Amino acid sequence: MHPKLFNWLLFLLLCFIWGSSFILMKEGLKQLSAYEVAAIRMLSAGLVLLPFAVRSFQRMQKKDLGLLVLTGILGSFIPAILFCIAETQIDSALAGMLNALTPFFVILIGALFFQSKVAAQKIIGVLIGFSGMLLLFLSQKNGASSNNVFFAVLIVLATLSYGLNVNMTNRYLKHVGSLDIAAIAFVSLIPASLAVLLYNGFTQHQLSDVSVIRAISAASVLGIFGTAIASILFYMLLKRAGPLFSTMVTYGIPFVAIGWGLLVGETVGLLQMAGLLIILSGVYITNRQ
Repeated sequence: MHPKLFNWLLFLLLCFIWGSSFILMKEGLKQLSAYEVAAIRMLSAGLVLLPFAVRSFQRMQKKDLGLLVLTGILGSFIPAILFCIAETQIDSALAGMLNALTPFFVILIGALFFQSKVAAQKIIGVLIGFSGMLLLFLSQKNGASSNNVFFAVLIVLATLSYGLNVNMTNRYLKHVGSLDIAAIAFVSLIPASLAVLLYNGFTQHQLSDVSVIRAISAASVLGIFGTAIASILFYMLLKRAGPLFSTMVTYGIPFVAIGWGLLVGETVGLLQMAGLLIILSGVYITNRQ
């Protein structure tokens, strides 16, 4: 398969997985708190990757272990907690738009701290994609309903953490396999995830209740597919296509979200269609040679 075609397949698969995560998150939040959903997500990702982590730890250089643990903290644990707190007060449309700041922070942090040189074409592509994201956000009827600045800033901090992690991984961990990165990063989060669950009274739930089991299952599937598998695919794409194109996945998520909306009877307006086309154009320009 042509390398660029494979990159696009990885891109589309990540868009689908992460764009579908909201359904599982919504199911989990029916019986669990936001903190519990986030912790179960991280815990299940760590547990499913535990068998791979055993071999990864054995062949890993000691100098890389600290960076791999930091990758789990910056790229997953901190953003997951920040998003959970923020989405208790702000709507999903605003959260989705702010999440699209990730490519900007990739450029900014890369230029300021990693001496990265970004071609003007890629910056233009990011700006075009973000303008499409903004148009998509404005087309939502309740898109601008939230003005809670503090909780919006939490999501901005989460995207800042993403940007730092992407640059760090791209600079210092290129020689480490994608599976090894994900395995060690998420296994290192198991103790912290268990601590969050215990602190939030997870054991007080009626674990024999069918609705609670369904919520836990949804959060676990979210961790296995939306975190463990998706992270492996993301690090593959990062190594193959670079930090900017890989983080443009945040612009592709609305395509999937709107697709799920159509399945449940929602309608798509002209502004939404225009926004999606602009986003697609920005992603194409960013990745064009």
